[in-house]
Amino acid sequence: MYRLFLPNEYVKNVFRVTPEKLKSNGIRGVITDLDNTLVEWDRPDATAEIIDWMKDMREAGIHVTIVSNNNEERVKAFADPLGIPFIHQARKPMGRAFRRAVRQMGLPKEQVVVIGDQLLTDIFGGNRSGLQTVLVVPVASSDGLATRFNRKVERIIMKKLKNRGLIDWEEIK
Repeated sequence: MYRLFLPNEYVKNVFRVTPEKLKSNGIRGVITDLDNTLVEWDRPDATAEIIDWMKDMREAGIHVTIVSNNNEERVKAFADPLGIPFIHQARKPMGRAFRRAVRQMGLPKEQVVVIGDQLLTDIFGGNRSGLQTVLVVPVASSDGLATRFNRKVERIIMKKLKNRGLIDWEEIK
């Protein structure tokens, strides 16, 4: 069961996920979380770096879709200026939003990766859906109320994964 919480990769931030790296692994689509993955949970707009990252993905022919548990107003306000498709109130880790995003991209699931900052929503949901997963360090040190609870559970899961020899990396700061 714990293997469903195990990401394929663990990186410091989304900028470590480059179009070249994705393409070399046969990836043509990215499902990314929004809050604390792309920007802080309380930052309304994309940073210049995120805008450049999205542009690089688009120019490389990599499809990007934001899949967020947040409300439509929040996700739409962030995604629309970037011209990025999105799915709001995704109910991650349930698989429906992941399947919908893959279908909208028109790609086989083997060519899609999920990038997120939470084991309980992004990684668990992506793994359950048969997608590759990348865990990133949260961009903010603070979280909304629901996420604070998830982080406590995540620490327990990470400890169990480490104790079972399933992860050999340390927390990246």
